[in-house]
Parts: sequence; C-alpha cells; structure tokens
Amino acid sequence: MDTATTETTSPASTTSTLPADDVAAIDALGKSYQDFKAEIAKVIIGQEEVIEQLAICLFARGHALLMGVPGLAKTLLVSSVAQTLKLSFNRIQFTPDLMPSDITGTDIIQEDEKGQRAFKFIKGPIFSNLLLADEINRAPAKTQAAMLEAMQERQVTALGKVYDLAPPFFVLATQNPVEQEGTYPLPEAQLDRFMFLINVDYPSASEENRIARETTGAAKEALKTVLTGDDVIKYQDLVRRVPVPDHIYDFAVEIVRSTRPDLESTPDWIKQNVSWGAGPRAVQYLILGAKSRAALHGSYMARMEDIIAVAGPVLGHRVLTNFAAESQGMTSNKVVDRLVQEMR
Repeated sequence: MDTATTETTSPASTTSTLPADDVAAIDALGKSYQDFKAEIAKVIIGQEEVIEQLAICLFARGHALLMGVPGLAKTLLVSSVAQTLKLSFNRIQFTPDLMPSDITGTDIIQEDEKGQRAFKFIKGPIFSNLLLADEINRAPAKTQAAMLEAMQERQVTALGKVYDLAPPFFVLATQNPVEQEGTYPLPEAQLDRFMFLINVDYPSASEENRIARETTGAAKEALKTVLTGDDVIKYQDLVRRVPVPDHIYDFAVEIVRSTRPDLESTPDWIKQNVSWGAGPRAVQYLILGAKSRAALHGSYMARMEDIIAVAGPVLGHRVLTNFAAESQGMTSNKVVDRLVQEMR
C-alpha cells in the first residue's frame, strides 16, 4: 500500500487532516451524547438502540418514523428529547378529518388599532423545532402532501405564500402497525422522506419490572438541558464534514443497488423476493447516518461498523417484498439483514 492510500484510509491520518476545531468538536459531541443518553434514561427505561438511532437521525438532519404498538412510550421519548435539547416542541394527533391548514396555519382577518381589517397569518403547530406527528398513518392525502413539503423543503405553503421553517426542524412520526383498525400504509413517496424507520419493540422482562417499580411512585426530577438548538445546528454542520473513506462510499452504493430486482448484478434471491428496491436517497442517508454515528461515538471518520449499524433503519422501509417473500415470512428487515451479512 502506498503512502497516499495510507493517508486516505488510516484513522490516525484522517484525524490529522481534520482541523483542530473539528477534532475538538467531535470530542465535545461524544461527551454531550453520553450526557444526552443519561438524561433520557431517567424517564425512558431500556430502548437504548432506539435512542441511539433517534440521535443519529437528528444530527444527520433527517426525519424518523417510529413504528410500534401503543403504550411503548414513543410520545414520552420525543417530548423528553425536546426538553433535553431545549427545542420548541409541538405534537399533532393525526386523524382522518385533519386538514392541511390544521397543521400549517391559515390567514385570519384581524382588526388593527385604526379599525382597519387585514389578513394575518397564524402559524400552525408545524412551526416548531421538533414536531411529533402522532399516528401519521391516519392522515388524509391532502395533509400528507403538506407534511411532504415541510419535511423535504423545510417550508410550508399557505394560501399561495411560502413560509420557511426555522432550523433545526425535525419530524418524528409515530405509526401503528397497519393491521390495526383505522390505519393505512403511508405512500412510498412519503416513506422515502424518512431517513430512518425505527422499530420500537416491547421491553424485556427485567425492563418491564423496572417500569412497574419506577414509574408508579413519586415523580422524578426534571430533565436537564444538554444542548441548545444552536448547538444542534452546529453539530449537524460538523457531521457533514466527517471524512468518509472510498470503500465506505462503494459499499453504500453496492448494497443499495443490490436491493433492485431489475439489475443483472442483483442476487437471485433478491429478484425472487423483492418487488421494489431502494433509490438514490438511500445512498445519501447511509453515508449521512454513518457520519453521524461515527461522530457520536467519538470517531473522526466513518467506519464500516457505522454504515452496517444504520443499514437496517435506512433500508428497511425502502425495500418492498413481494407475495412470494410474504408467504415465507421474509420481511423487508430480514431481506436487509441477510444482504448485509452476505456483503460484509
């Protein structure tokens, strides 16, 4: 291996190529992340992987979809994150009759001191740093369209006028399993806007025992602020500057292309079980997720272990299985897990 290649791929040499300020900032982010987890652990028992994935998504400037049955503290988790990071927080309960103006806001007629009437835009709950879209898969198509614009463009359009959403803007949506009454699958176009699909599972027996003991007694102390909104923006910019070796880029492209059943290079078992693969946005989110996880863990470059760790949350909702796969119990997550294992 020549010297130039060593300088590109070696973690030590990568550290030396980073500005000293960035190295110090990554160290500070790693410390703040540990403090963040400790604060969240005061109210959320267990769910360490969920909390990590949520933090990765936040600092990568993405949006996350939380999937799980009711009663798993998804709403409490999101509100706790907002409190710990000192972010403005709003919650929207999605229902079949929810209209776009209910979330974006609307113009109303107001009378000024001189008695003259004029329209004034009253902002809706979407104007916040952290938006909890509760049971998003109950919303009608018009409201979903308004959410799409906010998530992708970070702006809303109301009565022909465009209003920017102040950064940081982060949507955490919860979704109940589609088998439950009154829920409907989200359109693929909107699913693709979510960086991560985070599966929230039942707690273990020991964790559930702790829940019973610790949440039915006296109220706990309030959560402390670990970071502010300005800090979040600063670290989001920092994550974008984390170096990525060439082989990580190659792996991201290869694994995403391997999910597409119409390509000749795709494994035969993928062609037999997958009807639709991931698009280019998945490559972007794999790289951003790897960068974010590396920075949170105090690494000065993205590593293979980082991209493997985020592959499931990034690809699980972008790989659509066919009837043959469903008849064998082969879910999208199982497809991604097998693909990652074969490509490692």
